[in-house]
Amino acid sequence: MLSLQGNNLNGLIPSSIFNISMISEISLSFNQLSGSLPANIGLRLPNLQYLYIGATDLSGVIPNLSNASALVTIDMNENSFTGFLPSTLCAVTNLQSLRLKNNNLTIDTSIQEANTLSCLANLRSLTRLSLPENPLNARLDDSFWNCSTSSLQYIYLYNCNMRANIPIGIGNISSLVTLTLRNNQLSGSIPTSLRRLGNLQGLFLNDNKLRGYIPYQLCQLDNLAYLILSSNQLSGSIPFCLGNLTASLRYLSLGSNSLSSTIPSTFWRLAYILSVDLSSNYLIGHLSQDIGNLKVVIEVDLSNNNLSGILPNTTGGLRGLVNLSLANNNLEGPIPSSFDGLLSLQLLDFSRNNLSGVIPKSLEALSLLKYMDLSFNRLQGEIPTGGPFQNFSAQSFVSNKALCGAARLHVPPCKNGTVEPNWRKAKYIIPGIISVILFVASASIFVLRRKRNVEVAGEATSLPQLLWRRISHLELLRATNGFNENNLLGSGGFGSVYKGTLSDGIDVAVKVFSLQLEGDFKSFDRECEMLIKQYSNLIKIISCCSELDFKALVLNYMPNGSLDKWLYSQNYSLNILQRLNIMIDAAFALEYLHHGYSIPILHCDMKPSNILLDDDMVAHVADFGIAKLLGGEDSITQTMTLATVGYMAPGDVLANLISFNSIRAFFNYA
Repeated sequence: MLSLQGNNLNGLIPSSIFNISMISEISLSFNQLSGSLPANIGLRLPNLQYLYIGATDLSGVIPNLSNASALVTIDMNENSFTGFLPSTLCAVTNLQSLRLKNNNLTIDTSIQEANTLSCLANLRSLTRLSLPENPLNARLDDSFWNCSTSSLQYIYLYNCNMRANIPIGIGNISSLVTLTLRNNQLSGSIPTSLRRLGNLQGLFLNDNKLRGYIPYQLCQLDNLAYLILSSNQLSGSIPFCLGNLTASLRYLSLGSNSLSSTIPSTFWRLAYILSVDLSSNYLIGHLSQDIGNLKVVIEVDLSNNNLSGILPNTTGGLRGLVNLSLANNNLEGPIPSSFDGLLSLQLLDFSRNNLSGVIPKSLEALSLLKYMDLSFNRLQGEIPTGGPFQNFSAQSFVSNKALCGAARLHVPPCKNGTVEPNWRKAKYIIPGIISVILFVASASIFVLRRKRNVEVAGEATSLPQLLWRRISHLELLRATNGFNENNLLGSGGFGSVYKGTLSDGIDVAVKVFSLQLEGDFKSFDRECEMLIKQYSNLIKIISCCSELDFKALVLNYMPNGSLDKWLYSQNYSLNILQRLNIMIDAAFALEYLHHGYSIPILHCDMKPSNILLDDDMVAHVADFGIAKLLGGEDSITQTMTLATVGYMAPGDVLANLISFNSIRAFFNYA
């Protein structure tokens, strides 16, 4: 036995070493040796059983080892061997372990007899086949996988440029413990024959081009600990029976597919699972309170889906949780104070949701927390300052307009105390209010005139359609969950409007035209023409989708809905300043339509339901389905009233914003 591994030896390997006929083990791995191996290394080594020459930077071709018939283990990992994987390896019939990871080997597929993967089926003693990170550039051949008497337990063929479908015959290798085919070009579906691999503990098929459903037959693998299917093109639902693998399943990765179901209630039975990755799919529904059953989980990634509802407070009981990402969903409500129980937490990402309320001060107890992202929500109140919050930057809290705190976080300072109403001071307040109203009115007149004379020409430029974002019908289906009724914002004479979330997390409103009448086509074309004028107080168009039987506009989503809701619903109210601002915004929009374009535009359907409010309560005029261009000989006929139900003259819309009740409410507000 010659064992010199793990030293700092360099240079060539003396050829005389391969003339020692009685030697049974040569171990030279983890040195800095160079050169190549003798071509017929096996001729004078009839007793050699173990050959370890890995991580030594040898080059050349794999030598002929067919005469070293006693070989049990060949380990030549991480060298620079080139050429074909020699079929002479198939003559080493006692071989148990073949390890050639990370070389530059390929497989000769020109003739079937030279396909080494096929002839390896003859090695009935082979338990480990490890050829990853070689450009094998071959197909998975059924002649190999049909070997029912094989003793193979571990197959590592990842990052090998393997292609074609996974053969059904793979189910014949009943002794398999680990099957790793990740990072290849495999296509087709996952074969249901895998259910026969009763000893399988690890299935790694990620980063391929697999399609179809996740077969429920995988639930019959009672020993399965690793199920890694991420980064494929799988669709359909998460099998409900996965919850039956409670005793075995520890790592589950289904991320970056096209799964579109809810998370089945049985899923939360996996009490001993350590890692869950369901990110970047189209999953819908609420997060169950049963998530608290995952008592030992370390990592949960449900980001980039369409999940809704509130954050389950039972999540705070996951004491071992290290990474938690729910980013880019539709979650709402407060962050539970019980999250202070996540004492092992190092990463927390709730960005791009609709969370509201305050950031619980109890989170200061999370001493191990290194990364937090709460950006693009609706959080309010003071940002905590203790514990890990001392190390977070402004990026963690951006686009939460009601947060306050330290200046370094780029938020306003918090106000100490509150101002209680005192009617005895009314004699001083009322004159001030009147002055404010007069000032706003004067400023409005000035701005309107300035808008007409200066800003119109510069600001109200047309946005070329070439700059519109390209959005397909399929993407709109995914964004709206198939135009689900739960996403319906409203319906009108020309179609329906749905809320949607694009793949990059941007919320949009999708206006789908019914196309039942000729006028519906004209309405679609007219809105495209009008909304191409990207003015600040007109609803902005992001894109349009036009097919023979489907037409839709993709618009900015207005979180605060229509003015109609704020004026006539008992659950909403506007103070006097908000009413004045909305009135000015609407006036700016009308002023631009009438004077800011070469041909005046008449909206013809000005009503509260067509004035939409963004998250800052800025008003935007919408719905140009019956708008008219004023000009030429048809001016009289074009200005005939064509409004829909609820229409009122623009002056009446604005006047309706100011009433005695609103002034009285403003005094109460002050």
